Order: sequence, then structure tokens, then C-alpha cells
Amino acid sequence: MSETRPPDSPAASGPSDGLPERDPAIRTLAMPADANANGDIFGGWLMAQMDIAGGVAAIRRARGRVVTVAVDAMEFHRPVMIGDLLSCYATIVRIGRTSMTIDIESWVQRRHSGKAEKVTQARFTYVAIDETGRPRPVPQE
Repeated sequence: MSETRPPDSPAASGPSDGLPERDPAIRTLAMPADANANGDIFGGWLMAQMDIAGGVAAIRRARGRVVTVAVDAMEFHRPVMIGDLLSCYATIVRIGRTSMTIDIESWVQRRHSGKAEKVTQARFTYVAIDETGRPRPVPQE
């Protein structure tokens, strides 16, 4: 049975809109305050959104507090424009004793066309910490 929903529905993305077929860790709208001097969205804002998305996945898996310790292989493929709907997808690719490596992809739906495009990807590393800020083991599933 196929799902019918309006294009602006907050439900999971699917093949009809060109976005990955899974729920994003976060979804947000690129606003004028997030733009750089050229009118595109500032890369630092985009990195922050990706860090939040990775943090959501890491917190869920670690069942508690985490900190970002590294960002590797950050790639900017396409600019993000004011009014684009940004969706960040996080995939845990490695779990160590205290750390997690998470691949994050960012996609946009263009404001005017609705076209979906992958705009960035990166690999983030998070460490689970206890209430004193010291590394703690990531729980077994």
C-alpha cells in the first residue's frame, strides 16, 4: 500500500521527494540570519546542524551525554540557499568502547523547485561521558 501525503508533511521522506528513505535526525529551515556575505548559507551553520544531528544519534545510542571529539572528511557538495529545507541523516558506522563514529549526510529540498539535493557529508566522532565529563563505556545493545 502506498502512502499519500502533502509535500510539506513532516512524515518520513521517501522516493516521491528524492530524499533518503529514512527519518532524518533533524530537519530545519535555512533562514536569512544563517547566510554569509554572498547570500548563501554559512558553512559553519551547516556544520553545526550536522553536529546536532550526529549528537542526536550518539545520545540515543550512548543513552546519555556525549561530546564531539572530531570531524573528519567534511565535504561541501552544493550551496544551501535561504529558504531551503535542510534534512540531516546520521548513520552510526562504528562503536568503540567509549566512542562512536557517525556518518552524516545533509540534503535539501530547494525552496522554489522542491528538488532534493545532497549538499554535504562528513564523519563525526563522539565520546560518551559521565556526569563528571570523563569518558564512559557505550552500553551494549
